[in-house]
Amino acid sequence: MSGEPRPPTTTAAPAWPARALAAALGLALLAAWEALARQSGLSALVLPAPSAVAASLWAGLRSGYFTPHVAATLSALGLGLAGGGAAGLLMGAALAESPWAERVLRPYVVLSQVTPKLALAPLFVLWLGFGIAPTALITGLICFFPLMENTLTGLQQTDPQRLRLFRMLGATRWQTLLRLKLPMALPTVLAGLRMAVVLALVGAVVGEFIGASRGLGAVIIAAQGSMDTALMFAALVLIAVIGLLLYQATLLAERLLLRPYTAVS
Repeated sequence: MSGEPRPPTTTAAPAWPARALAAALGLALLAAWEALARQSGLSALVLPAPSAVAASLWAGLRSGYFTPHVAATLSALGLGLAGGGAAGLLMGAALAESPWAERVLRPYVVLSQVTPKLALAPLFVLWLGFGIAPTALITGLICFFPLMENTLTGLQQTDPQRLRLFRMLGATRWQTLLRLKLPMALPTVLAGLRMAVVLALVGAVVGEFIGASRGLGAVIIAAQGSMDTALMFAALVLIAVIGLLLYQATLLAERLLLRPYTAVS
């Protein structure tokens, strides 16, 4: 109604000042690192200057040295995230729909997660051999739990009043899951996906430490063996860039998926 008071409109603060400050802080840290590396007398084996890291990174990119390693890491990450994410989503939905199955199976799921994955890596290499398979398996196990736990939590927090309404309307269990529970749980599920993406990259790199001859994790181990600290830092820069890009892609996908539920009519 026209006579009803309207809430005051607020204008969102521009994002560029914060981004400019973050960029300035990053440049200041790099400058301090460069000065420390040059003036402290530390060996480049201990702390290479950012300029040396940038030179090593550029040389590796220009020569194509990093290309197969980045491809191997992304392949293991993609396979592990797809397999572990799908398994986590399905397991979370199954446990949410069956309290009996949750009581029986959840202790075993938790037990599988508290076991250090790095300790399992030698066994996976023994069973599956060297290559992408053990790395993808470790990645899948690491990103499985966040999606399972968030899916289970989100589905269990369905509004009871809406749930009763669906039952009164005669909706089947499958219709209730797809049309009520999953849409309401979507923000929680996507939050689990954000965590899974970050952990998947960690899992892929950690898996490559032990069971791979290619990948950015293998580059770090090789650089350690040859005492090429600048190359080690260059690989870490690539890992950080990949992680940031994947996280931003997840945020974009989240905004697109949630747009139908947040649009103001």
